[in-house]
Amino acid sequence: MLKNVIRSLIVDDEELARKLLQTYADRLPHLEVVAECKNPLEALVYLQRERIDLLLLDIQMPELTGIEFLKTLPYKPIVIFTTAYPDFALEGYSLDAVDYLLKPFSFERFVQGVNKASELLQIRGGAGKSAWPAPDAAKEPEKDYIMVRSEHKIFRIRYEDILYIQGMREYVAFQTVDKKVLSLNSLKQLEQDLPTHRFVRSHKSYIISLDKVDSIEGNMLLIAQQRIPIGTHFREEIMRMLLE
Repeated sequence: MLKNVIRSLIVDDEELARKLLQTYADRLPHLEVVAECKNPLEALVYLQRERIDLLLLDIQMPELTGIEFLKTLPYKPIVIFTTAYPDFALEGYSLDAVDYLLKPFSFERFVQGVNKASELLQIRGGAGKSAWPAPDAAKEPEKDYIMVRSEHKIFRIRYEDILYIQGMREYVAFQTVDKKVLSLNSLKQLEQDLPTHRFVRSHKSYIISLDKVDSIEGNMLLIAQQRIPIGTHFREEIMRMLLE
């Protein structure tokens, strides 16, 4: 067997999709498909007893979506999403997937995704070594950005560039140091997604970056010369986090 063979698991409810992935994988000597699963529950059972390097994961499946399944894993292998639905791309990348293959995809496109996975495995120390780290292993560096979909594009916005986020009914506006990005999202969801030691809800319509606050004036925060209201229900938490 070749050294540094990438051990992969296919999870897809469509037999033809599994066969295509297997066919593509057979053409790559450094990629080994160790098992195929028809649904995430089968995959969970397999992953409880075996370690893999790469997960080839469909998204739309009965009982549990690929994204929901991935969130249940305590230690995640490298993931390439394979799906017929482009709408999940943003959430897929937010879960640190190495690639997102939109069905039907070519062998060339598949190879590109596998190459990305291979490069990441080399950075981590080689296939089979760190895809499923021991519980006491050092944690990976904290993610310092959020992926935001806007105007048929996906923006990578660094946390350090965000001044504040304003809720606008079904949209939110990310105000950064150099631009404003409108996205279909909610402040409630962003409260869960953003690191709580960097961002806090200051008002029903605002989330602010704590380290961008210049001053407090009564019931207003001053951020980059913009006055942001402090809601009554949020004031105590805001003051505690700013003054601690």
